[in-house]
Amino acid sequence: QVQLVESGGGLVQAGGSLRLSCAASGGTFSRYQMGWFRQAPGKEREFVSVIRSSGSSTYYADSVKGRFTISRDNAKNTVYLQMNSLKPEDTAVYYCAADAPWLRTTPQAYNYWGQGTQVTVSS
Repeated sequence: QVQLVESGGGLVQAGGSLRLSCAASGGTFSRYQMGWFRQAPGKEREFVSVIRSSGSSTYYADSVKGRFTISRDNAKNTVYLQMNSLKPEDTAVYYCAADAPWLRTTPQAYNYWGQGTQVTVSS
């Protein structure tokens, strides 16, 4: 069983940056594709980014491409999401997820989830 714990969320002004972290335990982290999703109030959970188990490949939603960067440190069992040039529409609870086939962008494809961290971007 894999446990995921996100951190790094908070309140930031538009144009600012945040770095989210997701620490994993209880499994073989280096085996898992890791994804980030987000969910705004009243909206469905949406895909943000995914990184291959080795870290060799990444993929982004069009809405965040060029502003967000996903990375991982398999020695630390941690995946990161660097978010730059934040916009009010990025406001959401951000979740990390583990263990899905490569390039799957639907929440149903992932077997493990963290509890989420709130990101609020003020205008």
